[in-house]
Amino acid sequence: MTIFVRGTGTANPPGSITQTAAAKIGQRYCVTSRDQAKLMPVLYRRTRVQRRYSVLLDADADPEAGGDTIGHLAKPPEFYPPVKNADDKGPTTAERMEVYQRHAASLGAAACLKAFGDGGVSPKAITHLVTVSCTGFGAPGFDVQLIDRLGLCPDVSRTHIGFMGCHGAMNGMRVARAFASADPQNCVLLCAVELCSLHHQYGFDPDSIVANALFADGAGAIILGGIRGSQSSSDGGLPYHASLRHIASGATIIDQTQDQMSWQIGDHGFKMTLAATVPELIRQHLRSWLSSWLQDHSLAIEDIGGWIVHPGGPRVLEATADALALLPDALDDSFAILRDYGNMSSPTVLFVLQRAIAEGREGPFVMLGFGPGLAIEAALLGE
Repeated sequence: MTIFVRGTGTANPPGSITQTAAAKIGQRYCVTSRDQAKLMPVLYRRTRVQRRYSVLLDADADPEAGGDTIGHLAKPPEFYPPVKNADDKGPTTAERMEVYQRHAASLGAAACLKAFGDGGVSPKAITHLVTVSCTGFGAPGFDVQLIDRLGLCPDVSRTHIGFMGCHGAMNGMRVARAFASADPQNCVLLCAVELCSLHHQYGFDPDSIVANALFADGAGAIILGGIRGSQSSSDGGLPYHASLRHIASGATIIDQTQDQMSWQIGDHGFKMTLAATVPELIRQHLRSWLSSWLQDHSLAIEDIGGWIVHPGGPRVLEATADALALLPDALDDSFAILRDYGNMSSPTVLFVLQRAIAEGREGPFVMLGFGPGLAIEAALLGE
């Protein structure tokens, strides 16, 4: 059965901060020496992120949020007070989860409403709801809250994909495709929500500094179904996604790499570990696996028109481009999302997809993401 993308949507919290300002704020709970204070701005600049969004920031926290210049934070987020002593690790996990419970559903609902409007899909048409998140836990979860906020049918089928990491949305798309393929009348809403800024870590640990400098908050939604999207839009033409198909999903685990990337629950938030060797592992292993997977669908790497790669960081994107011998501008959309939003974990790849389609990129498209395992996740989209 042909499965169509019937709508997409993304959302961010109203509060944002420039990377320069974020580095200054980070010094309050990470730096204990002058040398560390000098190094912090350098580490933040290396991420190539210019602005990020967080539920912890007021909408007016950065007075130059709408400008082209680098602003300063007028009022630091009170959730992360200055470090008191060497044993201070910041807010507890329970405190961070309380904030997650307050904000996850509203952010996810904003992305879903945009997907409904984008595809001309009624909330009552949704038969299955798939939610994705790795930055918070609670029951009932934000999936239950979405049913009420969006006006979904109370008997909608719910499936939650938890703690998968940055490639979670593509894992969720595999599940959504399976539901959509079961019946042509099924209409599946996938919503990925991550509040990564709740897990900033105290102290000058290199892994934590990199994570603090990269991660941000956001939500993405995509609707899949066996029926095409609305045949008309407000201007009388076809929606841009009307004939975009979800063709296939694929995944693999690189052998002997389980210690290269991890996402662990601690007493003071969740801690990301990312080994410096991850980019080189991508260079070594990505091409052979992806070539074989594409060959199963009668395609080669050279046949792919658009690359929708999760921007885990600049080195990850550079390694992907090297491994696949891509043209210099092939990952421009991924770099642009990294620059403007940071790494929002699972929904980020949906931001890249939305941008690529809006920019008029021609398919077929390959979506790629990397996560703990070391896992490679892929999805194939085409006309």
